[in-house]
Amino acid sequence: MPRRGPKTLAGAPSIGRLTRRAEFLAVAGTRRKAVMPGLILQVRRHDGQQQPREDEPAVRVGFTASRKVGNAVIRNRARRRLRSAAAEILSAHAAPGHDFVVIARGATPARPYAALKDDLTGALRRLKIWRDPTETMP
Repeated sequence: MPRRGPKTLAGAPSIGRLTRRAEFLAVAGTRRKAVMPGLILQVRRHDGQQQPREDEPAVRVGFTASRKVGNAVIRNRARRRLRSAAAEILSAHAAPGHDFVVIARGATPARPYAALKDDLTGALRRLKIWRDPTETMP
C-alpha cells in the first residue's frame, strides 16, 4: 500500500491533523486548556518526544465530541463546525510549534458560527499563543 501524505485541513495547508489516540492523550496530559462556552481548547508545545515529521505542518489539530454533545448526527455537525472555524482561525493566528485538541461542548451545535470563531480566538488569547498574521514567523 502506498504511503499517504500528511492529513491537513481542507483549505488550510498549514494545519496538520492529530489522528492517533496517543497524540490526543499527550495534548490532554499537559493540562493546558481554555474552556469557552462553545468549545474547549487544549494545547501542547512540540518537544523531543512528540512532534510532527519534517513533511508535516508545524501546527496540528484534532477534534473530538463526546456523546454528551448529542447523537452521531449532532456530534458530526459539531466537529464539522469546529473544523471550519479552526481552518479560519488557527491557520492565521496560532503560534507554530503546537498541537491543539478542540473539544465540542453541548452548546457547540446550536451556537452561532461567529460566536464559535470568537470562542476559538478568545481561547488562543487566554493561552497566550495568539499571533497576528503580520508577525514574522520564526
